[in-house]
Amino acid sequence: MLDRKLAAIIGFAVAAVMLGGCSSDGETNSTAIVKNPDGKGKTLTLWHYEDLESAMGHAWTAAIAEFEKTTGATVKFEAKSYEGIRSTASQVLNSSSAPDVLEYTKGNGTAGLLSSQGLLTDLDAAAKLYGWDKELSPSLQTTARYNDKGIMGTGPFYGIPNYGEFTEVYYNKDMFDRYGLSVPTTIADFENVLKTFKDAGITPLAESATEYPLGQLWYQLALSRANRQWVTNFQTFAEPVDFHDSAFTYATQTIKDWVDKGYISKNSTGMKADDAYNGFTSGKYPIFYTGTWYYGQFKSTIKNFQWSDFLFPESTLAPGSAGNMWIVPANSKNKDLAYKFIDITMSPEIQTIIGNTGGIPVAADPSVITDPKSKSLVTNFKTLADRDGLAFYPDWPTPSFYDQLNAGLQDLVNGTKTPGAVLDQLSSQYQAGKSGQ
Repeated sequence: MLDRKLAAIIGFAVAAVMLGGCSSDGETNSTAIVKNPDGKGKTLTLWHYEDLESAMGHAWTAAIAEFEKTTGATVKFEAKSYEGIRSTASQVLNSSSAPDVLEYTKGNGTAGLLSSQGLLTDLDAAAKLYGWDKELSPSLQTTARYNDKGIMGTGPFYGIPNYGEFTEVYYNKDMFDRYGLSVPTTIADFENVLKTFKDAGITPLAESATEYPLGQLWYQLALSRANRQWVTNFQTFAEPVDFHDSAFTYATQTIKDWVDKGYISKNSTGMKADDAYNGFTSGKYPIFYTGTWYYGQFKSTIKNFQWSDFLFPESTLAPGSAGNMWIVPANSKNKDLAYKFIDITMSPEIQTIIGNTGGIPVAADPSVITDPKSKSLVTNFKTLADRDGLAFYPDWPTPSFYDQLNAGLQDLVNGTKTPGAVLDQLSSQYQAGKSGQ
């Protein structure tokens, strides 16, 4: 279901990924890999940061049970936070404490950085042996392959994604109905919805400026004024990027305007992603712009109101890509078992669990996805895919841009920097990060 028109997701990558990996410091011969390893007496250490009630949380729990049954090995699962893994990955993976397999985020500044530091296992041989290189469309492979500089799109596999993701608008249908509001089809309509709630004394947007939600909303606003070449230039350094262009300027000024109008709380500078999530699911805020990784949690948590979702209006593009990946550290002590676990997560049974619990599987039969809300999710993803609308994420270009963007937006929200000053700062930081690649 994922490879409709995703092949054009990023111009430079498609031809290259069709050629396969070209170099490796890890496994280079499929005969060196034991496809059905005997795990009796062995322990596979596994980390991931999915909530156990999310789609992937349900799927990984089932995959662990199947893995232990199939191999005879024991899984030592350690739940981690996204921030905990992201901030310590280089140190941990360069030590004897590295797990055998873990979930990790994709992009130049994350998986790309680790691969360039020699901390990840080249998965080309395993991908060929298990057939993952055939199951993943070329565009989905974009964020799984990295060259020797850690730039995504070419080179060997360093991770295997098995779900898709994107960001969209989640809304409280009961609150919309109470104020006679319908799903907006233009940004002007969307702003009218925000104003209606604010006029009623309700802060409309659940937000977090400490972590990624506000940065993704900022990027979505920029994408509403951008095109595919703009994305390619920003993400891959194909051409120079002007942070004072119409797209970035509109996004930054709009965030400031929405704060000034009370659509975004100034308290968001101290809020984390889970604070925004809790505010939305408790019914405090009627709108939350966030990723599909929360979809399964919404389904299991929200009991007191009806909710639904829609793509951000008047925008062809949205943040999104293949999902986070399983990576195998270079220091993994049980690589064959790690590969086997990854393969189980790609099985039809586990892929179907992802689809029926609110995720977007990459290898499931669509006809077995029976949950109505999951079908809505997959429909929206297909809409984005069909119009080549997956635009990756704002923090991907450089290793430090995630923290820099959050800091800049915090300054914007609390009023210590003007939109122009924030863009000056981001431009300087982006260029410095680019020079260090």
